[in-house]
Amino acid sequence: MEEQIMISRILIHKLKSALILSFIFFLCFLLLNHSSFDNSCSSSLVRKRSELDLCAGRYIYIHDLPARFNEDLLNNCDHKLPKITPKLDLCYHKANNGFGRCIENSSLNDFSTNSWYETHPFLLDVIFHNRMKNYECLTNDSSIASAIFVPYYAGIEPSVRNANVIDLVKWLTAKSEWKRMWGRDHFLVAGRISRDFLRESGRSSGSKFLLLPESKNMSILSIESSHWKKHFAIPYPTYFHPSLDRELFEWQDKVGGSNRPYLFSFIRTPRSNSINSIRGEVMNQCLASPRLCKLMHCNSFSRNCENPANVMALFRKSVFCLQPPGDSFTRSFIFDSILAGCIPVFFHPDSAYTQYLWHLPKDHARYSVFISARDLMKRRVSINKTLLKVSEEQESEMREEIIKLIPKIIYADPKSGLESVEDAFDITIDRMLERMETSRQAALPDNKMDNSLSIFSRLQHDPKSSVSYSNSCQAKLET
Repeated sequence: MEEQIMISRILIHKLKSALILSFIFFLCFLLLNHSSFDNSCSSSLVRKRSELDLCAGRYIYIHDLPARFNEDLLNNCDHKLPKITPKLDLCYHKANNGFGRCIENSSLNDFSTNSWYETHPFLLDVIFHNRMKNYECLTNDSSIASAIFVPYYAGIEPSVRNANVIDLVKWLTAKSEWKRMWGRDHFLVAGRISRDFLRESGRSSGSKFLLLPESKNMSILSIESSHWKKHFAIPYPTYFHPSLDRELFEWQDKVGGSNRPYLFSFIRTPRSNSINSIRGEVMNQCLASPRLCKLMHCNSFSRNCENPANVMALFRKSVFCLQPPGDSFTRSFIFDSILAGCIPVFFHPDSAYTQYLWHLPKDHARYSVFISARDLMKRRVSINKTLLKVSEEQESEMREEIIKLIPKIIYADPKSGLESVEDAFDITIDRMLERMETSRQAALPDNKMDNSLSIFSRLQHDPKSSVSYSNSCQAKLET
């Protein structure tokens, strides 16, 4: 009996020793392989987490701003929006969530009353805010938000309102959400070019919003950027805001089969009056080639450009659309021409190539033609000769690429949205969330970050990666 007890004690002691040694070896294994184990296996934890919360890493919190920073600006619509004619005011264009009034079916039979609107480019901040209200991963808990949206309607300020932007900054900096990262996780959309936010008091329009130190911490999205580190350009709104995938696909098929009798076309606005301007030279070369080029005049006596049907009809009949810079490098007609399947011709890199990095291909030759403004002004090149050198095969390949770009440069109806493709809003939000994650990483001590959030973000954008991460984790566990 005593021998059995003794044997039992010995076995228990050996078992305890074995367990202790196993635990020590396991700890050593974790210490030696911490980095690879963490990187490969945390994705499985994230995937388990994502099964419970599909919005993990994508939550956005919207600041509840006082009405004077947005709704009051929209409702007090007696001030005018600058455009081709002063008759086009804010009251006319604020309808339908900022899309403007519906376009009735025209004689061209191009437009559906459900998808086409008389949209003003300066209403982008209103359009974006209404899309944000329907974003699938909104949260009322700012502590779990990956980004903070500031719904300030900067694009429809009627005049210099430096007092207003200063009040906005004071309001923001007093909030706990701002103090968390000092505004680095905040972003704002403005439907104007950057120059309008770089003006001191005393100017006829605009504000000094981008000159304020606090603004430099936020990410600013506008129709034309200033190339600052946190300033990004997103597409001008077009006239087309589909609510169904089918409407988008039908339009792509339509522009793909359009008959294009004009080699190139140019829409001349009042800003191109200067004889010595690049637009003046483009107009002269267009007039010198009446069989190849179609010119549309826009002035106070003609309402051609106020009618989207006229603009889209011209672009759909043109192989190439000339897009020279004017008062600024960019213009809304760039995106109208892409929408019509017309290949844009640029004369300065800042008209598109250095601007819309999130939405247009890096390989510019895939979708556009470039002619140096300097060479054109010195008569070293001819527009018609340059475009005539483009082969039919090259033209066909570029148009195919242009048609593929259409979903990326439109803002879908916020009430429904597209299901199988991403529009300009979706792409913008994805890129902003990526940047916010980078900002959080830089703000953490020793540049350490939450690996689970990083990997989850990659899984969201590349579903196939979940397989490789999972397999890697499984192999690690089996060894």
